[in-house]
Amino acid sequence: MEYLIICIVAFLASILTFFSGFGLGTILLPVFAFFFPIEVAIALTGVVHFFNNMFKLTLVGKNAKLKVLLYFGIPAVIAAFLGARLLLSLTDTPTLTSYTMAGRNFEITLVNVVIAILLITFAIIELMPFLNRMNFKKKHLPIGGFLSGFFGGLSGHQGALRSAFLINAGLTKEAFIGTAVVISSFIDFTRLSVYSTQILNAGLKENLPMVLSATIAAMTGAFFGNRLLKKITFDLIHKIVAVLLIIISILLGVGII
Repeated sequence: MEYLIICIVAFLASILTFFSGFGLGTILLPVFAFFFPIEVAIALTGVVHFFNNMFKLTLVGKNAKLKVLLYFGIPAVIAAFLGARLLLSLTDTPTLTSYTMAGRNFEITLVNVVIAILLITFAIIELMPFLNRMNFKKKHLPIGGFLSGFFGGLSGHQGALRSAFLINAGLTKEAFIGTAVVISSFIDFTRLSVYSTQILNAGLKENLPMVLSATIAAMTGAFFGNRLLKKITFDLIHKIVAVLLIIISILLGVGII
């Protein structure tokens, strides 16, 4: 059943990435978190996200703008390394507290609390998209790259910040999407390189068929999304998913998932 759920979510979320500020990882991460520890869920989501980006590069990567890649991408890569290292450090911290409810034991860890806070924060951003209304200039691209890369490395949440800073970079729709895909790929490669030292070894080999299935589903969604790339918005879906993210964040923060 988990195969079916994860693949369906990967397919639909990958389509949405062509029209919205939501990334594949933002939606897929909570689903993985239902079945795996949060640090493993982040890593497995990162693998699917990376290979989906590699496929999207063949579709839209040629439209990326080199100057924006340099100003935004270099700080993003550096910060992604720092964020990923912080995630590894958080996974080594002891359990904060534990409790029993309905005959089951639940543990609250620091990494769960941190990721829960980030999930809630980015969900609120989707409900009140004030970032999209902020007038960031081209000179702010390195700052945006650093912030996007850091949170991408820590939790995989990079899309909202990246979109907010790139939206005013004077790019066409095609160049905006192509540049975002290339930068996202840089961040994914960096964080997966760090995760591989610890987290991926603990979860990838045992769940390789699931990751491959989710990756194929995401690539299929990316293909259809590219074909459907028109003036389509998903405001209602944004709000529904954001509310669900808040609920999942609370469950994560209290140790239920």
